[in-house]
Amino acid sequence: MKLGEKQKLVIVKEVNFGVYLAQSGAEDKKVLLPAKQVPEGSSIGDELEVFLYKDSSDRMIATTRQPMLTLGETAVLKVLELGKIGAFLDWGLEKDLFLPFKEMTGRVKPEDEILVTLYIDKSKRLCASMRGLYDLLQKNSPYQKGDMVSGRIYEFSENFGTFVAVDDTYSAMFPIFEDCSKLRIGDVVTARITNVKPDGKLDLTLREKAYLQMDADAEKVMKVIEEYAGVLPFNDKASPEVIKREMQMSKNAFKRAVGRLYKEHKVEITERGIRKL
Repeated sequence: MKLGEKQKLVIVKEVNFGVYLAQSGAEDKKVLLPAKQVPEGSSIGDELEVFLYKDSSDRMIATTRQPMLTLGETAVLKVLELGKIGAFLDWGLEKDLFLPFKEMTGRVKPEDEILVTLYIDKSKRLCASMRGLYDLLQKNSPYQKGDMVSGRIYEFSENFGTFVAVDDTYSAMFPIFEDCSKLRIGDVVTARITNVKPDGKLDLTLREKAYLQMDADAEKVMKVIEEYAGVLPFNDKASPEVIKREMQMSKNAFKRAVGRLYKEHKVEITERGIRKL
């Protein structure tokens, strides 16, 4: 009998509070299916498909209800409440699913809907995790470069970018130079695909196509120049890291924006920086 999975077991004993189930030929290992879960008309010898989990007393128990999440899968679950050492999620069963703080990739709050997977902890209990989702998401999406898609934020990485599950199913990411500072775990965003990698993973952007984004970027650059009292202490030859830190945009986008401002005679580009005219 496998904890956290759907399986077919046989009724081997009836009691007033339910029936006991076992694998065929292994009746010494039984699990209780409570009376309210027993299908009407069931009797000894009948085979039932059930899901095995542990009740509030840490005893293995069977249910005919369909959980929203089983081992090896991912699912979007709602946060019900926060406890001292984690959060409790609704997964369609009588006992809520526990999400330890150490398994979170970011802060969550009640009513958040977050992408999680299921694992068995050291105490042989089923728990939720927000980690390891990257390897579980599919890489065979039907989308192409330029398509607009909907995705859910599930992890932030200082080294790589912001990880997204498109349609809660497909592996995608906002590269590190994308400004995702206003996003949080569980947010659902609409984005444009900028690249489909050879392995099927998707690169995304929240930005418009370059010719549409340029005006907004130019306005943003001018605002930052004004915050520097009219003289930006670096120009478009600065490193991508400096530009990302100060402007929250890629170096190419920054160069396009500065070029727009220069052509409009709004700035002067010097060897050390950019000055407002």
